[in-house]
Amino acid sequence: MNNLFTEFGPDLSSAALSVLLITGYHLFLRLKLRRDPVYTIQAVNAVARSAWVENIMTTGGKDILAVQTLRNAIMGPTFLASTAVLLIIGTLTLSGQGERLSATWHVLNLFGARHPELWLTKVILLIVDFFVAFFSFTLAIRLFIHVGFMINVPLAMNHKAISPEHVAMHLNRAGTYHSIGMRAYYLSVPLVFWLFGPHFLLISTAVLVAVLYHVDRAPRVLADDYR
Repeated sequence: MNNLFTEFGPDLSSAALSVLLITGYHLFLRLKLRRDPVYTIQAVNAVARSAWVENIMTTGGKDILAVQTLRNAIMGPTFLASTAVLLIIGTLTLSGQGERLSATWHVLNLFGARHPELWLTKVILLIVDFFVAFFSFTLAIRLFIHVGFMINVPLAMNHKAISPEHVAMHLNRAGTYHSIGMRAYYLSVPLVFWLFGPHFLLISTAVLVAVLYHVDRAPRVLADDYR
């Protein structure tokens, strides 16, 4: 048992610390959102989407605008889902060449284990991450398409399931899935660096958290005006 920990300890410790960093960062965002509802750009986008749906459905003559906007929204996750498939295929190809490439990948591995099984486990985690991205983007596309039908239903029909509130809820769910897909893409960076060694995993995770903190924060002017 001690030999296993000595051999795999650096990789396990770096992975655990990286998970704690990512989890702690998202808990920090959740606490901030309780005090400031528009602390993150995702929260601001959710408010904007709800207001947009209400404006489209209560103001006549904007059917074409709604369709064009949703079409543009679908193009992004469509491209990203297709890219995720290519990345999955490329990673699967990489996994089949692990024995030949392991020596090259481990040139900079100063502390971690060099077992092929561990390297293959890292590749599998990377593939799972890309699958999460793929399914998240496809679910976002699905909801964007549904919203395209619902948003043009006249309010005069007085359908409870197609009220502006319900349509906005579907649209915001699509936005949430899109954000999850992007998060999966971001997390793939530390997973790729983990292939080179556990210290690269920890460093790249810390850099990623710093970048996410800068990207996720909403402009302070918007937050102050909202309050």
